[in-house]
Amino acid sequence: MSKAWLKELYLVALLVAGLGLVFGFFGLWAWGMIAGLVLYLLHTWRQLHRFAHWLQVGRLRNPPESWGVWGHLFAQYDRWQKRYYSRKKRLGKVIREFRDSTSAMPDGTLVLDADLCILWFNEAAESMLRLSSQRDIGQPILNLVRSPVFRDYVQAQQYDHPVELTSPQDDNVLLSARLIPYGRAQYLLLFRDVTRIQRLQSMRRDFVANASHELRSPLTVISGYLQALPEAEGLPREWQQPIREMQRQTERMSGLVEDLLELSRLETETSDASSEQAVDMDELINRVIQSTRQADEGDHPIEFLPKASNPLLGVERELHSAFSNLIANALRYSPSAAPVVVSWSRDEQGRGIFEVEDQGVGIDAKHLPFITQRFYRVDSARGEGKSGTGLGLAIVKHVLQRHGARLEIDSVLGEGSVFRCIFPPGRIAESRRPVPPSTDSHETETTNLLNQAVKK
Repeated sequence: MSKAWLKELYLVALLVAGLGLVFGFFGLWAWGMIAGLVLYLLHTWRQLHRFAHWLQVGRLRNPPESWGVWGHLFAQYDRWQKRYYSRKKRLGKVIREFRDSTSAMPDGTLVLDADLCILWFNEAAESMLRLSSQRDIGQPILNLVRSPVFRDYVQAQQYDHPVELTSPQDDNVLLSARLIPYGRAQYLLLFRDVTRIQRLQSMRRDFVANASHELRSPLTVISGYLQALPEAEGLPREWQQPIREMQRQTERMSGLVEDLLELSRLETETSDASSEQAVDMDELINRVIQSTRQADEGDHPIEFLPKASNPLLGVERELHSAFSNLIANALRYSPSAAPVVVSWSRDEQGRGIFEVEDQGVGIDAKHLPFITQRFYRVDSARGEGKSGTGLGLAIVKHVLQRHGARLEIDSVLGEGSVFRCIFPPGRIAESRRPVPPSTDSHETETTNLLNQAVKK
């Protein structure tokens, strides 16, 4: 038992025993004890009155002077109050610093509750969205930003990436919005003016497209003359090798121009690829393999393992471009006679998987996050004598994005790579024919390889 409670017991005992002895001289022991208890109750009532008065008018002052349990209670409550006000002061300072920092931000910042109603916003958001603290605090954000794109973004609850929408106040202004969950069912909504960035990107795309178009015609003329020169009479023999080299470089530049035009088109078309056209994947992949095999001149065996016969909903021309680039890369960076395996299948989640596996030089893990950037080069040794345009994987990335798909890359340096295109279940149509066993394709390819070996 604490000293405060012992003092309180001593006080009760003193009042009851003292008044009992006083009244005992008159033979009124019981009345004396009752008088002691009544006196203690009056003391307790007085302390309660002082405590209530202090809470009402003097909580921030020093507590009333007392002893025993009441002195301990006054001191303890005073410590709690000081601790509470200290925390409140620190919290207020943090809130003020947060508001000052967010007010200084050029991006519009809004704090929303669980129902996406506005709790607070900074000056940039007030200017971008024409908000008023007296009118719009407590209003749902969807009532103030009436954009179908933003509504779909909020309802989809996929907040990993921002969404771009036209400003509700100015159709010439493009905003980037991102919703960030935090705390207990609260959200931070950020708006950024990306009009200038979009204009610069549009200018870059227009420049690349126009320059590529202008280069196409002279390259076609040069290529035609270079093809005709070897057949000309009287051409010195020492000019044949330079002409063949010029033909190769012209073809490379033509491929670069075509890739630039394709990439510019993919970047310009902001809408998703059509999901109405069902593309026969077996037929498409076989065509891609046939064309790449001809370009490779049979230097690498290509094996196709069809593990599913489901068509894919999308744009056939774009898919052909993406698959061609993946298979061409596998052939380009594989040693001569190293096999390349292509497959089309579905996983347990119903997603479509297009996969290209090679046994080439592989890619160091540090390069994997960047190889889909345009003109990104892993190193000079990897592409020595085999370099492409540097745009193939960028085209693949944009095609997959337009089809709602993503690219996964597994690679071990010196052992090979696996490029995997994963299409969402919504892009996979129902199968129209039975799936051919994968072993048949494997046996057919093996038989062809054996026949070629026998002929050699």
